[in-house]
Amino acid sequence: MRHGFANKKLNRTSEHRKALLKNMLNSLIKYEQITTTLPKAKFLKPQADKIITLAKKENLQSTKMLMSKLQDKNSTNKLRKTLSKRYEKRNGGYTRIIKAGFRYGDKAPMAVIEFVDRDIEAKKVDKKKKVTTKDQKEDKKLASA
Repeated sequence: MRHGFANKKLNRTSEHRKALLKNMLNSLIKYEQITTTLPKAKFLKPQADKIITLAKKENLQSTKMLMSKLQDKNSTNKLRKTLSKRYEKRNGGYTRIIKAGFRYGDKAPMAVIEFVDRDIEAKKVDKKKKVTTKDQKEDKKLASA
């Protein structure tokens, strides 16, 4: 019998699983699209949908719940200000999983999990802008002076 097996263990301890979920949620909120293994994506999808639904309730209790689950102020602010406004007309199904082949090293099934109607520019949050040659010349002059 299969009673009491709520979700996958992912071959991790409970604390490791909680930390993995928190980190993946924060990354998904920050970049709005992440690539991971298929079992991890399937584990993440219901939790991400619940987080968005919680963010749509604009009260103090939901904000505290978001902070306790994510433990990141930037993610909580983005959820409350941007994502909850984007999905206020939608009644669920905020994320999608797209299968992405198999990993080279161990043939693990890979997947891309992303928000529906995502912002394309969110992937470029941490990428540094390329320095043009004019700026490089000015930097060299300042360094040599």
